[in-house]
Amino acid sequence: MAGWMSNLNNNIAALARTQAQQALLEDVGSGDLCAPLLSTEVTTAQLICRQAAVLCGQLWFEECFRLQDENAVFKWSVAEGDDLRIDDSSDSIDNIICQITATATALLAGERSAINFLQTLSATATVARQWQRAAGDNVKIMDTRKTIPLLRQAQKYAVRIGGAHNQRYGLYDEILIKENHIRAGGGIAATLKKAQQLTATAPQIEVRNNDELQQAVAAGATRILLDNFSLAATKAAVASVPATIEIEASGNVQLENIAALVACGVDRISIGALTKNIQAVDFSLQVNDNE
Repeated sequence: MAGWMSNLNNNIAALARTQAQQALLEDVGSGDLCAPLLSTEVTTAQLICRQAAVLCGQLWFEECFRLQDENAVFKWSVAEGDDLRIDDSSDSIDNIICQITATATALLAGERSAINFLQTLSATATVARQWQRAAGDNVKIMDTRKTIPLLRQAQKYAVRIGGAHNQRYGLYDEILIKENHIRAGGGIAATLKKAQQLTATAPQIEVRNNDELQQAVAAGATRILLDNFSLAATKAAVASVPATIEIEASGNVQLENIAALVACGVDRISIGALTKNIQAVDFSLQVNDNE
């Protein structure tokens, strides 16, 4: 997994540019029909945020305008990953987080795509930070593959900006043996043995109850995911296995019970909601009057 995480760090700018190009192709297509209505002069616009959030997606936001006007200039008052603490009742100067200088045609053509990226990635980072803060420093909050199609890399980047952690990227970089793999693979012991022969990285195996847990331990599992265990069952499971075994909890996890789950002694908690149960952050762009 370290390989793709490293690549994600190194290639995030290229990723943002590529995805911005695709978004503009989808939205602008052969050209903005409103462009002839606009002045060709350079003007300014203000990016406003109306709610508390974690800012994420600056590169995507900027690329949507730079691809329309390579001379676009951005003046941010906040940095990527900052907590935005703003007055959600007004569009005052205190809520302006970026000033953009570009041609009016570039600002209007790039506006929707830029904000779509920013509102989605900021939402993901905001949820990730909320969960990781609730869990504390001793347990890792992990994302899953339950991402928006074609935005997985971007959302996993946002999860990290929010302070949480990335699970495997896809089916190709790490083995997680799930219920259907066990059914199709001949049982826990047989499937785990095959997996251990396939990769140098210890596979993770999902178990649904204490009987499956003990089978996995007996078969040599070192990374176990407890699927939909109750709090009592989770606590008992952690107590019943060697401390060297990494235990991850998943399923039916709520912010209201996260502290109790952490207290059970798990090492990691995977949360699909980090990337799928998100609500777009309220951003808007206001272009200055052309007088």
